[in-house]
Amino acid sequence: MKITRITTYQLDLPLVEPYFLSGGRLRFDRLDSTFVRIDTDEGLTGWGEGCPWGHTYLPAHGPGIRAGIATLAPALIGLDPCGLDHVNRVMDVTLPGHPYVKSPVDMACWDILGQAAGMPIWQLMGGADPAPVLVNSSISTGTPEDMLALIAKAAAKGYTVHSAKVGGDDPSVDVERIEAISAGLPPGHRVTFDVNRAWTPGVAVEVLNSVKARDWVEQPCETLDQCAHVAARVSNPIMLDECMHSFTDHLEAWKRSACEGVKVKPNRVGGLTKARQIRDFGVSVGWQMHIEDVGGSALADTAAIHLAASTPEANRLASWLCHYHLSVDPVPGQGARNDSGVARPPNTPGLGVTPDPDALGAPMEVYE
Repeated sequence: MKITRITTYQLDLPLVEPYFLSGGRLRFDRLDSTFVRIDTDEGLTGWGEGCPWGHTYLPAHGPGIRAGIATLAPALIGLDPCGLDHVNRVMDVTLPGHPYVKSPVDMACWDILGQAAGMPIWQLMGGADPAPVLVNSSISTGTPEDMLALIAKAAAKGYTVHSAKVGGDDPSVDVERIEAISAGLPPGHRVTFDVNRAWTPGVAVEVLNSVKARDWVEQPCETLDQCAHVAARVSNPIMLDECMHSFTDHLEAWKRSACEGVKVKPNRVGGLTKARQIRDFGVSVGWQMHIEDVGGSALADTAAIHLAASTPEANRLASWLCHYHLSVDPVPGQGARNDSGVARPPNTPGLGVTPDPDALGAPMEVYE
């Protein structure tokens, strides 16, 4: 089987309402998503999606995906999409770095491999069944009362796991947020306090040693060095996210005892192939993991849920679904959706999601 055509589409994904994180210093109103279609000489078609969470969250932006694919496409035409490791080696030689560019291509190749094998991606990744994956809400920064109200709304939709955004300019306000939310959770619910790297190490140590709450704390500081410093001085379990861009970063975090868990996001690390490698390493060292994508429609969410569903339950915490924050749905009725607080991957071969052509509009570029 050979890749004969690569087509890219651009789609704006407006958020239902503005979203604030990192103590309110970062605001997002819409996402710039790139959909990638790969066609083959055997009639199989695969789909992928790359969607950074704006351009201020990580070193990635929507136009960069499409520019990168223009660079990669000549080297990919003629390759066997089922040879995933080889496809990834070719991409890494052709365009070093830029993992967010490669993720939608890798995702589309997994879609084709699953269709060719007659197996859903979760099964290709070692899962025994399409396991239900807990879905966590994402609670925007605000007053403790506002945030608890958002948690109550999420609970009414079945969510039992929540990600509450903290990390403001005033440490005393974050102490108040953390204590109020931890104490005010509905019975049986869990929360992670996501700082999105807003604290300096000194503030992180001050806040976390001032609170009684012992819930998970995610990405307290900017760098791995800073987070490792904090992890050695606090009692809260630490989850790392934005500073983890490669397998080497995860290996270094483990060697330094910098965390008890990580976020595994295919779009950030280069695709499902590399995310699976990191997932398997996390299982081997006993980490707990949130497996989800950086952003995007239910197509990107579903790819991550395939990987999450194939992860042992002891190592799987919950997954966030970005598409619930969007006011548009280019894959209506398809893919992993919240069903009373859990999401299940499709049981059909491949990814199990195909975008609506009318929603995508005309292609941006076609490479043959």
